Amino acid sequence: MKLIHNNNSLPFETPKYAQLLCCYDPERTALWCYFNPKPRPSFNPTMLREMRDLQKRLAAYLNSGNGASPIHYFVYASASPDVFNLGGDVNLFAQLITERNRDALSDYARLCIDVVYANAVNCGIPDLTTIALVQGSALGGGFECALSCNTVIAEESAEMGFPEILFNLFPGMGAMSFLSRRINLSQAERLVQSGKMYSGRSMWEMGAIEELGNDGEGVYELNNFIRRHQRSANGRLAIRQASKRIAPLTYQELLDIVELWVDATLRITPRDLRMMSKIVAAQNRLDAQSADRTDVEETASTPMHQVKTGTELAVVHA
Repeated sequence: MKLIHNNNSLPFETPKYAQLLCCYDPERTALWCYFNPKPRPSFNPTMLREMRDLQKRLAAYLNSGNGASPIHYFVYASASPDVFNLGGDVNLFAQLITERNRDALSDYARLCIDVVYANAVNCGIPDLTTIALVQGSALGGGFECALSCNTVIAEESAEMGFPEILFNLFPGMGAMSFLSRRINLSQAERLVQSGKMYSGRSMWEMGAIEELGNDGEGVYELNNFIRRHQRSANGRLAIRQASKRIAPLTYQELLDIVELWVDATLRITPRDLRMMSKIVAAQNRLDAQSADRTDVEETASTPMHQVKTGTELAVVHA
């Protein structure tokens, strides 16, 4: 898979991000943000800071009223065809736990909730819709990030779940808050406590995600969703506002749960730390496998969007 990227195509100025690749689709008024984390496909502090910077710049551009190019959709996807994101920076967690560095753990967790809260409230822009396109694995914090968006679109065999219980933790950056607003609380608790992985189809049937696409056709399904959304945007946005009035999410709720996560993290045992090291090793292996199948480059050409139909990959100009 080749990803065409050109930051100069964005309607507002950004720095050259180290772990994000961005492009703008004027036909669908969509800003795409592709994850490209290194050295592992997880949310390291650099990537989180870049995501937050992009969110702030997007909000400032849309609030300025001077934007010649409209943006109504903010899409998260992955530069890897096999991994959306594997979650928190477990290697960093293990280091900070060993050092008993509560402040640094809390700082990392707060940065996470700053990002997911902005997604959940659509960056403070009423007519902006945040979308996660899940292709491949979205585990732990990766799934939390997807669930924080207004709409989640996943391919049939995409893998989603929360493995944190396997190393005696829980997903503390919004999982329960986001899930319990999509499915009931007891379902959310069972899902989180199981540590199991679920397919995109299973999550869709459960009601945890909104849209389902065939394998290899996630972008095609996303573009279809945007077309449907555009036709009835007034009603859909009003329904979203009503839903948020009925089940509002506050930053304080996320912050309170983050503090529970920090406390729990500092209580885990040496055995749990050994399990964490196995998770890091697995992330490294998956990253190496994905790198073999992904060719990410920069180009000065028009932004492109990839739609897979059958066995061919068609590159379609926006």
